[in-house]
Amino acid sequence: MNPIQNIKKELARLVIEALEKARDCGQLDYQLPPEFVIEVPKDSGHGDFACNAAMLLARQARMAPRQIAEIIISHIDRKENFLAKVEVAGAGFINFFLNNNWLHEIPAMVIGMGDHFGENPRLNKKVQVEFVSANPTGNLHMGNARGGALGDTLANVLARAGYDVEREFYINDCGNQIEVFGQSLEARYLQLMGQDVEFPENGYAGQDVVDTVKNIIREYKDYFLTINSDKRQQLMIEYALQEKVGYIKKTLNDFGISYDVWFSEKTLHDGGKVEAVIEYLRERDYVYEQEGALWFRTTMFGDEKDEVLLRANGLPTYFAADIAYHKDKFDRGFDWVINVWGADHHGHVARMKGAMQAIGYDPDRLDIMLMQLVRLYRGGQIVRMSKRTGTTVSLDELIEEVGKDAARFFFVMRSPDSHLDFDMELAKQQSQENPVYYVQYAHARIRSIFRQAQAAGAAMPDLQKIDYSCWGAEELQIIRKIADFPEEIAIAARTMAPHRMARYVLDLAGMFHSFYNHQRVLNEDKALQDARLVLMECTRITLKNALDILGVSAPEQM
Repeated sequence: MNPIQNIKKELARLVIEALEKARDCGQLDYQLPPEFVIEVPKDSGHGDFACNAAMLLARQARMAPRQIAEIIISHIDRKENFLAKVEVAGAGFINFFLNNNWLHEIPAMVIGMGDHFGENPRLNKKVQVEFVSANPTGNLHMGNARGGALGDTLANVLARAGYDVEREFYINDCGNQIEVFGQSLEARYLQLMGQDVEFPENGYAGQDVVDTVKNIIREYKDYFLTINSDKRQQLMIEYALQEKVGYIKKTLNDFGISYDVWFSEKTLHDGGKVEAVIEYLRERDYVYEQEGALWFRTTMFGDEKDEVLLRANGLPTYFAADIAYHKDKFDRGFDWVINVWGADHHGHVARMKGAMQAIGYDPDRLDIMLMQLVRLYRGGQIVRMSKRTGTTVSLDELIEEVGKDAARFFFVMRSPDSHLDFDMELAKQQSQENPVYYVQYAHARIRSIFRQAQAAGAAMPDLQKIDYSCWGAEELQIIRKIADFPEEIAIAARTMAPHRMARYVLDLAGMFHSFYNHQRVLNEDKALQDARLVLMECTRITLKNALDILGVSAPEQM
């Protein structure tokens, strides 16, 4: 249930009825009512909700927006018990001020729904979120980590917003990088077995490759010296991919991420799907040959330059595989497909959408969330190297140092399109300067209030007997923020903005801490105490549900 949407619908109904009355009595002349919006104004002094109907009707009605707004509000039915006042503001906005009695209905809904509070009605739409999809040739880095937190939180938001959500990891288990991976493994194996061989110039030189080869030697000893190079590389790749994908699964699971589907790129090639999509484009004259390669006319679909599908050596490009992969996604029945990519893939977005149009799908059903880089800081200094391996800090090392909760919260705090400075020392602090601690401490504080209440013999009050009129401005501010929660989820889903959840829960925690520092929940006035205990339980439920969306725990005590 979404109380804000319900109120918006009621206000929209009042505006439409007022417009019809004004037209019927000849005060306004228009054919169709405008597609206006009812929204929450940024400044609370402008009321609880604002409407832009008069601004949109000005041209059609041949009248100044403010004059139209005055006519509209003169016909609004004031008998509605939730409506306190209606005003015209600025150039012609209609501002609605509501009575507090609509907020008095929120506690029963929040406590009744419990863990489900915030969920929106089912939409009967399937959405797939593909994220991280790191090459299985090394450790997970900070870009993968941020993509994991953003993608998983977005999937949680979408599920709460009513979508049928599936999480997917695309395993890049074939192509040039896998060939180079095989050459790197072979070179390290031969070196560790005492042979003087050169390491590939563009090879994977990380310590993790050495560790994998040591595991191979431990299990197979000198067996790989007895077979030819092609067979050796093939077997080593199979071993290493299994190990690397296992590492990725474990690390992401430790990070609170569980996928529904692990999709192998190799299956696209083995199943002929890459070849089939190239043939589909060829039949429609979207491709041409040049310099021995096969090119896709992506410029026909808004790209700056055409792209190669088949190299001169006959091997398909990553782009060709990507088209086949996304066709496969839509063929599986998803209404909305979302990819979380690094900002360095910016140039790939237009051509990917163009490719979807070329193969007969609505490009608007594919959305790409682009995320900027992460910089790690410790003690004011940029951290580039791992203490343990001397190479880039990996996700598993970050989790080990700062914990899953802090890592996930910090990665989602900022909009994906903004650079993120991750302060590792701050993430470990047990102080209210640390944003994740600040939010978790709010939940733990509320739990402490209830433990104190129980020790004093005060039970959770009967919701039917609460006198909400004793709530003051601070209590009303908190319950209004709680009422916004389902709408916040709906907006975050619609705009693909998981960071809104972090901002929301920080705001709610801030309101609670301020209230806690100024007011006493447990006091001698039983009516006031009961009303405040109910508010505390609503706040606790909402904090926990928001933290669940973020993949962060809600501790009982701290």
